[in-house]
Amino acid sequence: MQSDELKMPAAAMSATEARQAHLDEAGRLMTVCNSCRYCEGLCAVFPAMEMRRAFGAGDLTYLANLCHNCGACNSDCQFAPPHEFAVNVPKVLAEVRNDSYARYVWPGFMAPLFARNGLVVTLIAALSVAAFLVGFAAMTDPAVLFGAQSGPGAFYRILPHNAMVAIFGAAFLWSVLAVAMSCIRFWRDIGEPGSTLRDPQALAGGAHDIATLRYLDGGGMGCANDAEVPDDTRRMYHHLTFYGFALCFAATVVGTLWHYLLGRDAPYPWWDLPVVLGTLGGIGITVGPLGLLAAKLRRDPQLGDVSRKGMDVAFIVMLLLTGVTGLALLVLRATPLMGVTLALHLGFVLGFFLTMPYGKFMHGIFRGLALVRYAAERKRHLS
Repeated sequence: MQSDELKMPAAAMSATEARQAHLDEAGRLMTVCNSCRYCEGLCAVFPAMEMRRAFGAGDLTYLANLCHNCGACNSDCQFAPPHEFAVNVPKVLAEVRNDSYARYVWPGFMAPLFARNGLVVTLIAALSVAAFLVGFAAMTDPAVLFGAQSGPGAFYRILPHNAMVAIFGAAFLWSVLAVAMSCIRFWRDIGEPGSTLRDPQALAGGAHDIATLRYLDGGGMGCANDAEVPDDTRRMYHHLTFYGFALCFAATVVGTLWHYLLGRDAPYPWWDLPVVLGTLGGIGITVGPLGLLAAKLRRDPQLGDVSRKGMDVAFIVMLLLTGVTGLALLVLRATPLMGVTLALHLGFVLGFFLTMPYGKFMHGIFRGLALVRYAAERKRHLS
């Protein structure tokens, strides 16, 4: 039966107590599942579970981040509610997974942002940045802000290149540092040696599973959505989002090389590589998040952690708005609307960078590390 702590109202429990209650419940479920083993062919969680006889906090955190929340185990489980064992692996592992984001956050005093990183807070941050940029440009030269700009260097007439690099470079470096420190804390806590990250086989196996979303298919049946029959729609939208983000990052890298190595200023022609990569990436992070948002709003709430739904939605919407404003900037860049559109796009990009280490973005990072560890564990187990 479920632990008494989980029956308490959320408001009556501190974050530490709630986390411990989630770990206790996850430990109970893994003990039941390790005795049954009916779901061992569905994903990586259950084979990894079978390599253990006891489940410490680090083990449970590792298993929770290894879970892709496909929901197949809940559909197949003979002990799922209303059975008295009340086994609901997707929901409980989602709670442990969300707890881990706040537990390993760096610096530690930023942990409450995971509870407050809702859509409204994120939008206010992004729109505030956009308003600042519009105000800055308007005070400098209103005619430039509201006039049609074209040709190389048009963007930098709105916001000087050096100022843009200083603002966004500082935000990006801070986010990279915060993400890296969180990853170090996560890796140490799950008890895996650093040598695993230098193992080519483990890295290659983890990279393959990350790139293909191997474990989001419910063991081949598909992901449990709002339909009675599982399908691969969530997997497709995840792919669009992931590869769209990667293409946008590649476009930024190529644009930086174009600027500093070739001396070419943005905006570039439609046919140029940074624009092609950015356009494809923008489509990906527009269509993908739209699909994920629709799937999340329709999905059975028993398959996830509804208490942290705001954090999930905020991340998806920020990606979506970044993609939409980027595509709008591509279309409007030679019109009088370019200045305001550029400010909006930069606002959402900066807002995304600043909230990246303190929101749902971390689930992809921790899951990637968990998949690398699983590849190493599987190799050790087979040998």
